[in-house]
Amino acid sequence: MIADEQLYLIGLTFLKGVGDVHARHLLQYFGSAEEVFKAKRASLEKVPGIGTHVAEQIENTRSKVLERAEKEISFIDKNKIRFYAITEDDYPRRLKECQDAPVVFYYRGNADLDAAKIISIVGTRRMSDYGRKLTELLVADLSVMFPDLLIISGLAYGIDVCAHRSALKYNLPTIGVLAHGLDRIYPAVHRNTAAGMVEAGGLLTDFASGTNPDRENFLQRNRLVAGLSDATIVVESAEKGGSLVTADIAFSYGRDVYTFPGRVTDVFSAGCNRLIQMNKAGLISSAKDLVMSLCWDSDAKAPPVQLSLNFQEKPNHPVLRLMTEKGAFQINELAAEMNIPVHKLSSILFELELEGHIKVLPGGVYKIN
Repeated sequence: MIADEQLYLIGLTFLKGVGDVHARHLLQYFGSAEEVFKAKRASLEKVPGIGTHVAEQIENTRSKVLERAEKEISFIDKNKIRFYAITEDDYPRRLKECQDAPVVFYYRGNADLDAAKIISIVGTRRMSDYGRKLTELLVADLSVMFPDLLIISGLAYGIDVCAHRSALKYNLPTIGVLAHGLDRIYPAVHRNTAAGMVEAGGLLTDFASGTNPDRENFLQRNRLVAGLSDATIVVESAEKGGSLVTADIAFSYGRDVYTFPGRVTDVFSAGCNRLIQMNKAGLISSAKDLVMSLCWDSDAKAPPVQLSLNFQEKPNHPVLRLMTEKGAFQINELAAEMNIPVHKLSSILFELELEGHIKVLPGGVYKIN
């Protein structure tokens, strides 16, 4: 890319009144970002969606934004940050398909943004133990079937950072999409995780250095989380939340959306259940469900990780001890034997089954796995 065009492309993102959609219209009309900066107001007004007011803003601010763009080029050069422009062939193909894809974005890392298989994993910041286990099991099993799978999330508290850490744990590349510039990490407590991701994945943003992690930026970055991937998986979500916004964006892009169902009484399953109810997400209960729904072929011969994952987490659980001593139990018999109400026992059995400790047979019979 010509250095001057890089300057003008970055400058384009700083122009007042010009978002990603308008910027693409300007590029299509004038052929280059440099020509946008040279155009007279009368010519700018002819561009679809621009109008008199935006044309005036462009004319009044374009000299100042080039100074800001020069500083940004110095920053990315100094910090070895890769610059992507929508006008270039190396721009990620999945993201380029999205109507509101960023004109430019910044990337620090090693992962292939055009990897053969990419998924986004998102969810609530207030992750439950159930959500943590689901996330780790999903990533663990997928790592066996697809060792080169790229996992994307937002480096936020809860499900996001759990997805990143699980990917690192099981040697999958993972990318965090940030709601601020690459001159900082937010939240700061995830700095070590972020450092590991740069070595085995990356950090990506369409925000310039100096940008604060303001609330509206998180909503804006969600389109990149959805747009970079083949499918978005919502692990846990309340009825309102950023992960549902990401799911809606992915749905609007025509991408696949999947979610794990939960009990109707669980606050952080309400959003997931709602997505299923509205036919905006497919129901999955395992990595195998996801792979089948996406029609991905896997030649993996290794057994699913979930058979052994966390097996030592509850080695002395009374349910496991009883089944080890006396064999399989029908759920009502087990409830009577342990003097536990069936509804409470059902929840315990579900968690133990999820962890791979037990399996359920026809007739509601449970046995050690």
